[in-house]
Amino acid sequence: MTSKLRSPFLWISLVLSPAVIKAQDGGNSANPIPEVLPRNEEVRLALSASPVTLRDGAGVYALEENGFVLIRESTNGFTCIVNRDSPWNLKPVCYDAAGSEAILPVTVLFGRRLMQRVPVNEIRLEIEEGFESGVYSAPSRPGVAYMLSNEIRNCRAADSCGTFPPHIMFYAPNMTNTDIGTSRELMQESSMFPFIAYQGPHGFMVVRIQ
Repeated sequence: MTSKLRSPFLWISLVLSPAVIKAQDGGNSANPIPEVLPRNEEVRLALSASPVTLRDGAGVYALEENGFVLIRESTNGFTCIVNRDSPWNLKPVCYDAAGSEAILPVTVLFGRRLMQRVPVNEIRLEIEEGFESGVYSAPSRPGVAYMLSNEIRNCRAADSCGTFPPHIMFYAPNMTNTDIGTSRELMQESSMFPFIAYQGPHGFMVVRIQ
């Protein structure tokens, strides 16, 4: 995505080939599973989310047939993973210690449930109920999740995918765009405005860096 695109809601459309779609849904279009990358590619992509200075010490997760597995323990508090919050998305993200404790378990759950062919809406409901029951909780302090990769893939459907520019996310539990003085109209005028993603206890304030 180039700097000419002014809104964070704009998409770059690209159509996946039937072969790629089949590989991602395992032949079951009703409940597709995420693409499982080769281990070295998964690790590379996960680490691409973080600043170079953090990569050597960051923990890394990789997606396998039964869900995410820990490949490397963190020595600096940061943990990197390629988030799959839909069967087609590839969203490299690197959480700090607070996010590794509070948000990473949700990311890991989402990947595992997708590999079990659980529909996305059911997974989201499970997560919502988990926050309500105390299984999951909001981050205990302000913090940061890096998404600095140039290879973010964000899809509305298997045949409607786009990218999103590198950005930084700050934990913003239960905040709204109104709270930070942002509106869809302002974001359409300029990409300088932050916005709230995943509104709720695991919400983030997203700040684009290009």
